[in-house]
This record gives sequence, C-alpha cells and structure tokens, in this order.
Amino acid sequence: MSPSDRPTRTAQDRHQRRLLIVLALGFVVFGAAAAALFYVVQPETLRIAVGPAGSDDQQVVQAMAEAFGDESRTMRLSPITTEGAAESLALLDAGKADLAIGRGDLDMPADAQTLAVLRKDYVVLWSPTGGSRKNSKKKATGNVGEIADLVRRKVAIIGRTGANLELLRIILVASGVEPDKVTTIQFRTDEIEKLAQDATIDAYLAVGPLDSRITVAAIAATSRSRGAPKFLPVETSEAIALKHARYEAEEIPGSVFNANPAWPEDKIDTISVNHLILARKELSEAKAAAFYRQLFAVRDTITQRVAGAAHITKPETEKEAEPSVHRGAAAVINGTERTFLDKYSDYFWFALLLLSGIGSAAAWLRRYLNRDGRDDTTSHRNRILAVVSELRDAGSEQDLLTSQREVDAIIGETLKCYDDGAIEQDDLAAFGLVLELFDHAVAERRAALQRGPADEAKSPGPTLASRR
Repeated sequence: MSPSDRPTRTAQDRHQRRLLIVLALGFVVFGAAAAALFYVVQPETLRIAVGPAGSDDQQVVQAMAEAFGDESRTMRLSPITTEGAAESLALLDAGKADLAIGRGDLDMPADAQTLAVLRKDYVVLWSPTGGSRKNSKKKATGNVGEIADLVRRKVAIIGRTGANLELLRIILVASGVEPDKVTTIQFRTDEIEKLAQDATIDAYLAVGPLDSRITVAAIAATSRSRGAPKFLPVETSEAIALKHARYEAEEIPGSVFNANPAWPEDKIDTISVNHLILARKELSEAKAAAFYRQLFAVRDTITQRVAGAAHITKPETEKEAEPSVHRGAAAVINGTERTFLDKYSDYFWFALLLLSGIGSAAAWLRRYLNRDGRDDTTSHRNRILAVVSELRDAGSEQDLLTSQREVDAIIGETLKCYDDGAIEQDDLAAFGLVLELFDHAVAERRAALQRGPADEAKSPGPTLASRR
C-alpha cells in the first residue's frame, strides 16, 4: 500500500467505527422507546377481593371482570374470592388487593375510600300474624306490632355476619329496647325453610336490596308457615342516620315484595347501608378515575349478564360520608378531573430542559467522535504546507505531478470527512486557503522549470505576495 493510500484507509476505518457507534446508540434508543411504549400501552390490572364464592357480589364482580376484559384496553380486573366481606377488607388493608367489596358498616381499613356503590341494602323487619303451625309443640308468645314489642321475644336474623347482629342492636337501642332483653338466632342464607318452620321465632330481620331473592324467599316462606307478614317500621330511622354516618334513613315502597296481597300494604320507614367498591387512599387518582369511567361505561353490559349489577350507582360527594369518596372518582363525578395538560405540564417543561441537555450532549458527543477527523484535517493542511515547501526543489514536471497526486488524495479524504460531518464548514474554508497556496506554488514552479536552469537561478521563488 502506497503512503498516499494510508490516510484514506485509516479514515475509512474510523468512519466505520463511528457508524457502528451510531447504530449501537440507535438500537439502544429504539429498545428503550419500545420498552416504554410497551409499558404504557399495557392494560392496568387491579386485584379485587370479593366473597363468598357463589354470592351475588361474587357473580357481579366476575361479570365486571369479563366486561372489562372484553371492552377495555386500559383496565383489567383480577377477582380474588374470599370467605366474606370482612376477609376482603382484610386483604385490602394488607395491600394484597387493590379493590374490595364490603358493606359500609363493617370495620374498615383506616385508609379505605369509596369508588362506587355496588348496591343499597335495606333493613326489613317483619313478624308472622298467623301464629304457629298446628303440629308444632312450641308457640310464639304472640303477635308483634312494633319494635317495642320485641322485648323478651326471639328474632331470627338471616345471614351469619356479625354486622347484621350489630345492626339489630343499633335499631333496638334507638327504639328504646334493651338488646339484652331480645333473644337472637342467626340462620345461613340457605336455611330459609328451616327458619320458616321454627315456631318459636317472633320476628325476622333481613338485610339486602329490595329485589333480593333471599329476602323475598324468606317473606314468602314464613307467610306459608306462619301467616301473612306484619312489617315493622324503624320509626327512629332519621335519628339513627344522624348518629351513625354509615346508615341512611329510607322508605320501603308498598307492594315491593308482593302485589296481591300487597307486602307491605303501604310504605314503611327503615334504614339502609351501602355495599361499596372500596380502594385504598394510595391508589392513584388516574387509576381510580379510569376504573370509575370504565365501570359505568360497561354497567349495561354487566347488567345483561347479572341482574344485580343494575344497582351500581355513583357515591354521594355532596355530603360527608363514611368512608369518604376517593379523589379520583370524585373528580370524575364533579367534573373537576384534571386535563392531560394540567397533569403533565410540569413534565413537558422538564422534557424541554432534558431535550436541551440531550442536544448539548449530542453536540459534544459528535465533536468527541469527530475529533480524529479534525486532527486529520489539521495534519492534511500541514502536509500540504510541507509539499509547498518541497515544490521549490522539484526538478521536473514528474515531481510536480507526484505532488499533485498526493494533494488530490488528501483533498478526496478531506471532502469525504466533510460529507460525513467529521469536519465543519470553517475547517473546510481554512483548508481551501492552503489549497490556493499550493496551486500558486505549483504554477510558479512549473513556470520556472519552463524558463530553464539559468532563469531559475535568477528567480527568487514564491514570495509571500504571490502565495496570497
């Protein structure tokens, strides 16, 4: 390889190294962007605890999860089946669930907040009016017309949860009845016939939505065994609601449980408690808002699968409630949800500063990677200046041609570096001045050779003025 080829080969090697570095950086940036995009577009999955298995709540949540999976690209639900609402709330408190289904009067985690109302449960109290069955050895002590008549009576509570027992105690206290003077017995929801056949029971209590199949079945069963039901009003419902924020004063409409005969005959006062979809306060506002929007977007779809989903309603945000409404759901309900720019304007400013810093870093990196090209340009200029000095001793036209070929190779390499961005416009301008000096030196030396040795001896050589 000739000396004139070495600069070209070295520059090509450096150019290839720079291309490999740029390609490597490009792959890194592309990989990071792809990973970030994959993370952003991944649907958010929230774990929701609900129980017991086979309950209305569990069926609604299962239908909810299926609807989210079919119609939402941003939100998914992963149901966790528990033994009951208390266990679901325990998982929420322990951070093992993101959401939980629980009744509003249960012991709540300290940071639990409401996302939506799954349903409203009404307290229904009634007593039989037909006495005991003929073949029963035990008889109830008489008809019960109001809550005050429950003293020294026996009340059957449908459902094993302790919340129903506590609810009855609150009603008794508010009605002026000492709870210790009332006998209670609890039945599972699948023991309706057993409950109806117990002639020692004087009254019944059920808690559920007005269209609850369990409540309707219990009223029908006891009416067949014990006679038409007498519904007991909770006349102190407003006082209970004032003292206990988790309860609300409500009315049960007439004929809601049966039309003919009408059960009840007229509306009666009672109290209600909400069954809630709960989240921890730490759940981000964006996730809570996304869940709330998606829930009500698919509510009709869920209702087509499970009728109980029709009871899903928004929580009250205009009054104080326990537990409080999550800020994400409240923002959607009240129309105060922050826009995209409101949320991320600070990030935009930071991104601009970051991009400015990246641009400065990229410029420095470019200069750093092109430092060899700039060094080569400097060495090329110096070499051309050296050739200019050597031209004074050129003894033939062949020597001039050899110098021109060397400079031509240097020019080709320099232009290639310029095209690759290795040198700047200013460097190329300085290089042009050196080439102009070389051209003048070649022209003067060629003219001197043509004049002959005698004239050459008289010639003072290229002056500073001629070089300019």
